[in-house]
Amino acid sequence: MPAQTGTKLDRVVAIVNNDLILDSDVDQERRLEALQPYRESAQSFDRDRAIERLINRDLILQQAELQAQDAVTDAQLNQETDALRKNIPDCKNKKFDCETKSGWDSFLASNGFTEADFTQRWRERMEVLRFIEQRFRAGIKITPEEIQAYYTKTMLPEYAKQGTKAPPVDTLSNRIQEVLLEQRVSGLLADWLNSLRAQGSIVVLHTGEEAP
Repeated sequence: MPAQTGTKLDRVVAIVNNDLILDSDVDQERRLEALQPYRESAQSFDRDRAIERLINRDLILQQAELQAQDAVTDAQLNQETDALRKNIPDCKNKKFDCETKSGWDSFLASNGFTEADFTQRWRERMEVLRFIEQRFRAGIKITPEEIQAYYTKTMLPEYAKQGTKAPPVDTLSNRIQEVLLEQRVSGLLADWLNSLRAQGSIVVLHTGEEAP
């Protein structure tokens, strides 16, 4: 009797302190790149680096659960989403009319997301960034001059490459501040994550390996 073809099961690619990272999570990370309009350059997707990012994300979210932190509100999430919808190139070029619900839903669907999937993932992203800011930002100040310099030297050339008119600097200042903050705290964050990895249990599974 011939073997029946079943539904492909989601494969575990990493285990972070008993939390599973699945192959579908890695694929979602790849698709999420289309929703990042401020990338400095278009690069091919690096699966191994994506898995490392997901491991770091899980470590940070696990720590955030252990510490008192205000939750990201629906209003904050909606505010950031509204700004995102106005600045994604495919939305700005009217390939999708993302300022309407139907257009936004179509854009998300074209990248393999439902609105619920996107909302959950973007909320997690905001929680991670908030935790990093609260833990590592003390004493770090990003000046308006630094924001303007990054906008002029980095953002404008990238929008020019995409053939898209750049939004005014004030509409991007929060995102630029976020980028500069990430650059400043990257060393501190890397040391902290290395410590969490040493203290915890991280298992990365390669193709053909089974979860313990």
